[in-house]
Order: sequence, then C-alpha cells, then structure tokens
Amino acid sequence: MGQAVLRVEGLPEAPLDAAAQFHACYLPQARSALEGADALALVFAAAGKPHYGWRLSAVQELAREAAPARVNAVAGDDHAAVCETLDWLASAPGITGQLLQVDGNRPRNG
Repeated sequence: MGQAVLRVEGLPEAPLDAAAQFHACYLPQARSALEGADALALVFAAAGKPHYGWRLSAVQELAREAAPARVNAVAGDDHAAVCETLDWLASAPGITGQLLQVDGNRPRNG
C-alpha cells in the first residue's frame, strides 16, 4: 500500500490536445496504479493557466472515482519542490482531489 506516483510526460503544448492524450494514455495507467494503493500522486511539468482547468478536473474526477483512496497532483519543474510536496502528500491523509503547483520558491523571514 502507500502512495503511488505517476509522472505525466510528453504531453502536447495545446491544452485540448494535452487533455486528450492524458485521458487516452495516462488515465488507464492512473487507474492501474490505484489498484492496491492508498493514494496516487500525478506529477505534471509546469504549464500555463490554460492547462490548469483540465488537470484539476481530471484529478478531482479520479479522486471521486477512487475514494476512499486519495488522488492528488503536483505540477512544477523544480525537482526538489516536487519531491518535498510528494512526501508531504504521502503523510496528509485528509488531502485529496488537489492540484498543487510548486516552483521551489520559499517564503523568507525578515
């Protein structure tokens, strides 16, 4: 059990084309990854606002379908920030259906 991670790579630049390829290629992989897992984290490369809507919708629908297993996504190109967020999600049992965009920038004190 635990959290499975699926890296979503090589999607087209156009949002509609990217969504179509995700649903054709990665959705079956996501469903398979959920078998026997408590949670699934999808990892997307950073992308502009036009991709946010379809990504969030896909994550939310997968989370509804997979309940009580959790499904979340992380989007970003900063490897350390993505890994840190994946670790946090693995230990956050109340979080599901979220698309978290990370950039590696940390708040600074004083």
